[in-house]
Amino acid sequence: MSQTQDDLEDSAAPLIEHLAELRTRLIRSILALFVGICIMFIPIQGDFLAEHVLRFLLGPIEATLRAMGDPSPTLQYTSPQEYLFVLFRISMVFGFALAFPVIATQLWRFVAPGLYKSEKGAFLPFLIASPVMFLLGAAFAHFVVTPLAMTFFLGFTDAPSIFVNMMSGAVDTPATTVVVPETTSGLQITFFGKVNESLQTSLIFIMAFGLCFQLPVLLTLMGKAGLVSADGLGSVRKYAMVAILVLAAVVTPPDVVTQMILFCVVYGLYEVSILLVRRVEKKREKDLRAQGLWFEDDPAEASKDDPMFKEFDEDK
Repeated sequence: MSQTQDDLEDSAAPLIEHLAELRTRLIRSILALFVGICIMFIPIQGDFLAEHVLRFLLGPIEATLRAMGDPSPTLQYTSPQEYLFVLFRISMVFGFALAFPVIATQLWRFVAPGLYKSEKGAFLPFLIASPVMFLLGAAFAHFVVTPLAMTFFLGFTDAPSIFVNMMSGAVDTPATTVVVPETTSGLQITFFGKVNESLQTSLIFIMAFGLCFQLPVLLTLMGKAGLVSADGLGSVRKYAMVAILVLAAVVTPPDVVTQMILFCVVYGLYEVSILLVRRVEKKREKDLRAQGLWFEDDPAEASKDDPMFKEFDEDK
């Protein structure tokens, strides 16, 4: 009885140690996230860093409005706390990006002791490739997709969002006042963009394309684990095309241009994933051949060629 109790206590000790280590790693990750959020509220040239990031994210919208003839693009907020919440949202997203190296390091130090050397060598490249591919997807969304989407959305109206009265007879109007010229052409439908909604559009594109660019990393990792094969991925290519079309319709606004761009990009990544998985399979085959463990056919059939099997068969 005492021996069984001792065994239970010995098995519980490693679990408690792992939980204590997990708590330490989580605390360090949360502290890193908090520091990243605080960094976004550092004043730079009179504005918070988050405000500079906000202007960068809204750059495609500004460029689109200028291209449509708006001489002074302006976005508005309609509640006192809206702008502050926008800055908090930016600080959360980009604070996490700043803290990601620390968070990834804490994750690696927690997982690595339980991995073999070969598993460490397989897992570490994917841990590095994942943020790189996310940044590529985010950059593609910001510099290519968002301008095209904004041009599509705002292209339904010929009137810019702000009209400035340039008439020489304008009287005593403060320089900061927006003056809408008188018109007799009927109801004027214009765009008065809100900060939070415009930011949300940009962030949706960034997150959608950043996550979709993880496809080669995910499928290659699954191929390395033996969960998928290049031939298997190739055989379901038509179903993958339908799934990607559905994904493009769900994660992007309802315009054909953005959906087709996302479809072409993700399907191209799918084909790249097939090539990467095939490369992993060839490397695995080479290693197994070097160890003498590779069989061209079914291992049960291949064993019939073994001399010991033939000798046993003759004895029968």
